Amino acid sequence: MTLQSISDQVWLLPGAVASVVIEDGVGGAVLVDTGLDDAQARKLLRGLEAKGLRPSAVLNTHSHADHHGGNAFILAKFPELPVFAPPLEAAVINHPVLEPLALYGAMPPAELQNKFLLAPASPAQPLAAGQQTVGGVELELLNVPGHAAQMYAVRVGEVLYAADALFGAEALAKHPLTFCADSAAQKASAELLGALSGIRRVLVGHGVPTEDLVALVTTNLNAYQQTSERVHAALAQGAAGVDTVLARVAGGLSLQMAAMGPLLLNRAVVAAHLAEWLHKGAVKAEIHENELVFSLC
Repeated sequence: MTLQSISDQVWLLPGAVASVVIEDGVGGAVLVDTGLDDAQARKLLRGLEAKGLRPSAVLNTHSHADHHGGNAFILAKFPELPVFAPPLEAAVINHPVLEPLALYGAMPPAELQNKFLLAPASPAQPLAAGQQTVGGVELELLNVPGHAAQMYAVRVGEVLYAADALFGAEALAKHPLTFCADSAAQKASAELLGALSGIRRVLVGHGVPTEDLVALVTTNLNAYQQTSERVHAALAQGAAGVDTVLARVAGGLSLQMAAMGPLLLNRAVVAAHLAEWLHKGAVKAEIHENELVFSLC
């Protein structure tokens, strides 16, 4: 698959996870998100070579393995290449076991130590949000936490790479419990992006480019709110712990989870939306017979 032209400065490598290439105008390019593994990284470097470009920096929008798993392959070819990420996410990229550790709540068992949750480590440097020059490229980094504890969207002129703050409609349908660390922040970040002006092309980490930012934001906000409502409805069936709430929500979606990884990812989503309801005062949490139980207020 070849790089697709988005603007005179921005290229897209589509895939299960998108990678974005931003030219510096003098033969260099910043690589934004390198994909899950070596396969995506190889395609990315081949695409650069075909355009006569050389990488000048790597920018990871957040620390999920599918967005930085290709770093190691690229750094093996270009060992002096700097890697940047939001500060908290940079810590995880340097110490990737933190991702499955957080999901499992303890050192992860072997089943969780796979490329989908445990990418190779790479030496990411923390980078602040705002107007930045990265690898010779001037860009704007927008704080869009929620899907991850920290995450940046990247704006270059009229092009916005929303990373995983927004998803394409097909991705939302495939994963109805859209992953988040903070569901309230996830919604606020989508609203922030929807308020941007002057955006002519929107790229997402999972999905196809679009010119209609407002419609994309609306679709995502509706999906996020549906998850909140499903979690609330699950508690209407009676007080329950996180795992029972997840089972009720999954049952309503006819969702079958046959592996530990998907189950824990979806469990985290439910926990995030429960925390949002707790903050709103619509749900309460109590300890009952040594179990943390949630119920409607």
